[in-house]
Amino acid sequence: MTHNEKRAVWWKEGLFGLGTGVMYGFTSVAVGQPWDTVKTKMQAQKGFEDAGMLKTFAKTFREHGVTGLYRGALPPLFGSMLFRSVQFGAYEAAYTYLNNDLGRCVLPLTGGLQLRVIVGGLFAGIARATIETPLEYVKISRQLQRSWRLRDLYRGYSITCFRNVALLTTFFIMVDTGKRNAGALFSSPVLGPFVTGGFASTAAWLVIWPLEFMKSQVQGHYGPEASILSRMRAVVVERGILGLYRGLAPGIIRSFIANGASMIVMHYAQRKVTEWGLRD
Repeated sequence: MTHNEKRAVWWKEGLFGLGTGVMYGFTSVAVGQPWDTVKTKMQAQKGFEDAGMLKTFAKTFREHGVTGLYRGALPPLFGSMLFRSVQFGAYEAAYTYLNNDLGRCVLPLTGGLQLRVIVGGLFAGIARATIETPLEYVKISRQLQRSWRLRDLYRGYSITCFRNVALLTTFFIMVDTGKRNAGALFSSPVLGPFVTGGFASTAAWLVIWPLEFMKSQVQGHYGPEASILSRMRAVVVERGILGLYRGLAPGIIRSFIANGASMIVMHYAQRKVTEWGLRD
């Protein structure tokens, strides 16, 4: 569903998803890491609680230079290549496997959305969280200049899993909707995947941003230990409901540019898979 190529059997599509997902993951971090660093500092570092996006960016660049913006990039670079490989592999395998009457069942009031898109997003979210949680913990610790402990590698797994299932299900729904309703744009080799990836990821992040905020606080050891609901309540009391969307601007910029560029790369790789005859 994330490409226009003729599909092979489900396990082959899973393998192709694993391979092209590696390229997606590399591109995403290479393009988006500076904005991710700014977002994390705004959400979870003491001294940046009231700083805006531009002030946070300027302060980080002034004190640490370009390396400061890419601080902690190595774990997410390899991690992104790994967990995005897993997420796309899991999705493509599930989506293709469910090419049957049950999987193609159209959900009511959705304008044509099939059940297999939802199931694929569920599998992708769980698979990604299992790989991503320890990598995100190390990355956030490095961004905040904190030490990390081996026993805490899966700190925040529950909130990461919940966030990823909601994030990826929304993302794949948006990609599927775009493909069904704007097929000509989707088939364009550059503009189509850039716009599709950018808008789909941005919509998904808007839906789950409060969960992303809470994940950063949990994995960044921000404040006293508390449940997710207690943390959210404290933010709302102190800053209002919009406080849950702190760090949204750099997050959205990173998401649109990084995922748009990554989708171009992945579409190109999927076309090459077909041209090389690997789907035959």
